[in-house]
Amino acid sequence: MWDKGDWKKVGLFIGGVAFGTIGLKALLSKDAKKCYTHVTAAALRVKDYALQRTETLRENCEDIYEDAMDINEDRKAAEEAIFEDTSDTYKEVEEE
Repeated sequence: MWDKGDWKKVGLFIGGVAFGTIGLKALLSKDAKKCYTHVTAAALRVKDYALQRTETLRENCEDIYEDAMDINEDRKAAEEAIFEDTSDTYKEVEEE
């Protein structure tokens, strides 16, 4: 009627129920709650650290962007000054 495979399935089912019951008790214990609290506190500290680092990185990127814009403005002004100098020289040559 019952073969070896059926008993194995019944044994696994009973073992799973027992393990689940014991595991549930362990998960709901005071020690487990204390552990979860410490792990959650550590996760919050990691989150705060990551947010601080992200903010520092964002500020550095903004500074780099502003400096790059200043460099480009200076280069553009220098190029315009060169062309203005050349056009003045060209006008003097035409007038002579």
